[in-house]
Amino acid sequence: MTDTKFTPRVFSGIKPSGGLTLGNYLGAIKRFVDMQGGQFETIYCVVDLHAITVWQDPKELANATREVAAGYLASGIDPEQSILFNQAQVSGHAELGWIFNCVARVGWMNRMTQFKDKAGSGKDAEKASLGLYAYPSLMAADILLYHATHVPVGEDQKQHVELTRDIAKKFNHDFKVDFFPETTPVIEGPAMRVMNLRDGSKKMSKSGESDMERINMTDDADTIAKKFKKAKSDAEALPETVEGLAERPEARNLVNIYAALNDQTNEQVIAEFGGEGWGKFKPALADLAVEKLAPFSTEMKRLMDDPAEIDRILTRGADRAREIAQPILKQTYDIVGLLRG
Repeated sequence: MTDTKFTPRVFSGIKPSGGLTLGNYLGAIKRFVDMQGGQFETIYCVVDLHAITVWQDPKELANATREVAAGYLASGIDPEQSILFNQAQVSGHAELGWIFNCVARVGWMNRMTQFKDKAGSGKDAEKASLGLYAYPSLMAADILLYHATHVPVGEDQKQHVELTRDIAKKFNHDFKVDFFPETTPVIEGPAMRVMNLRDGSKKMSKSGESDMERINMTDDADTIAKKFKKAKSDAEALPETVEGLAERPEARNLVNIYAALNDQTNEQVIAEFGGEGWGKFKPALADLAVEKLAPFSTEMKRLMDDPAEIDRILTRGADRAREIAQPILKQTYDIVGLLRG
């Protein structure tokens, strides 16, 4: 339970590692937009420091950072209602990240499954950067630098928020303060885990072998329609109940996507399409996706044609982020006993 003394505040970020997909939109950005203007102060970040845990071409990284920002803006993130910036512009992330490196324990990092997934094992893991190993403490710093009380995350990121809570508790205990909140992960929505259009057992990824596996946020209307019409399904009609989707990963994925795009539950989708064949459902899904997603690609292209405007928005957002972060960072230094002028 988050302490009521903390301002209700959301922080979340997306790593600029090359291209946004439907998974980024339904699993993250759509929820970010929905949380604007409500009970929370909302802070959204392009986490470019996390991107360099593996080598990045500098020009491509800068372009990818602007593309994520354009995706946020095109999807409805309002830089007047929310704070939108890129991580590298606020040095407090790296500063607090180092302090948390000294609070977190090696055993905690060894339990983080994503490092094992990304770095492999044995000699492969030994070749990974120290940043890739330690980045969960930087993620904790991203969140706690703003005393964020809530973080919207997918199920696969829940472990990182639990680590953030552990770091906050240990810091508070070690220094006998009640300074950092125990952040609450917010996990909800029917399409939190958007799967591959060619293999419903795999998560949709921007690094997949075939472009037909995913919907890119830069895809135009014709491409979106083509990909959904050619998406892998199975031989059976849609079931009459949601339970009938349990052992049908491709069918479940397409129903999940339809429900999320149309702000419906899976039950509502099945009530409308249960018993129907794919010849009816996939064109309906394609039409819905074009209606919802094609305007994003048009707006993203407009924004990417004006990088100076994107940079202006990110710089202004960074100024606003620092206004929140600097007093919290200063208090952290004072608590730890670090001198700074």
